[in-house]
Amino acid sequence: MNTLDRARAHLKAHPMALDAALAAAVLACMVAGSFVDPHSQDGVTWTLRTPDLASLTLITLGATALVFRRRAPRTVLAVTGTLSVIESVTGDDPRAPVAMSAVIALYTVASTTDRPTTWRIGLLTMTVLTGAAMLAGPLPWYAQENLAIFAWTGMAATAGDAIRSRRAFVDAIKERAERAERTREEEARRRVAEERLRIARDLHDVVAHHIALVNVQAGVAAHVMDKRPDQAKEALSHVREASRSALNELRATVGLLRQSGDPEAPTEPAPGLDLLDELVGTFRSAGLQVEVARADQGTTLPAAVDLAAYRVIQEALTNVQKHAGNSAKAEVSVVRVGPHMEITVLDNGTPDDTAPNSGGGHGLLGMRERVTALRGTLTTGPRYGGGFRVHAILPVRTRTATGEPGETV
Repeated sequence: MNTLDRARAHLKAHPMALDAALAAAVLACMVAGSFVDPHSQDGVTWTLRTPDLASLTLITLGATALVFRRRAPRTVLAVTGTLSVIESVTGDDPRAPVAMSAVIALYTVASTTDRPTTWRIGLLTMTVLTGAAMLAGPLPWYAQENLAIFAWTGMAATAGDAIRSRRAFVDAIKERAERAERTREEEARRRVAEERLRIARDLHDVVAHHIALVNVQAGVAAHVMDKRPDQAKEALSHVREASRSALNELRATVGLLRQSGDPEAPTEPAPGLDLLDELVGTFRSAGLQVEVARADQGTTLPAAVDLAAYRVIQEALTNVQKHAGNSAKAEVSVVRVGPHMEITVLDNGTPDDTAPNSGGGHGLLGMRERVTALRGTLTTGPRYGGGFRVHAILPVRTRTATGEPGETV
């Protein structure tokens, strides 16, 4: 930072010092102007004269008042205007330029207030100073000095209003830029949170489903290992297949977290209802009796809806497998009803005391979040007479960010 920049920074940090410097400069100009006599015996020539003490006193008071122009702009204008009127009434010809301090004060008022107030105060100041000079001064009303007061006060009010307008415009631009930046940051944080929540749901669904199957098949293998090794071998084969599927889905999900410079993420499509038979087969191989009824022929769902429907069925059957008892049966129905797809999973089981406790699991919460995010509804609860019911209603159409219907499916 050079010397000039340091001086500017110091003046911005100490505005009164800047006002004191301005007051000193105005005082020097007014004192120098008071020694000049534009009217001599030889016509329009410039000669030196000696100003009287009263004029120098008014000049000094007017310049001193400018030191406080930022703290009390209207008071300073009233003081300097009064001093100018006194000089116009009592001063000799030529008058001392006391009105210069009033012009600076009027500019300060105009630059710190609103436009209507600027014009009211400006017109009042212009009328009072010009009227006093024309009516009570020693010169004719049409003298150049009187017209100069009219012109300078008008330009001061106009210049101050222009500076205020420009400052307000720049501040508005800065405020809009800051607001836009805050909006972008908030949107980025919101998107990150939504993506983290989506990945958390996917990880929960994948892990809960496959680990439940692995647990069941491993229990079967341990139970029949000694007496029926062939059945134990088949159960272990199912364990291997379930673990392989879990690893593949975990790899695809975690691949979304890779950075742009990392190896290419998996491009396999997300699971949907077209894989429902395969999903149900994994539960049947684990010993769960599942019946499927579908009435959605010819319906192609958006990817998000298709994935949500698949995950709802997967999580519901996983809960049946884990908590409904060994003899439970499940029924899955997928039905197109008008503009909606209804997914229902029922079971007739009773809670098994030996089954793992769900504790603080997030399965039902994850299902509800998935369905709600697509503007659907989810109802869950026990059935009359025993069992549990999961019922999801998903829209066959998605909506854009603006709320307009998306592509017909």
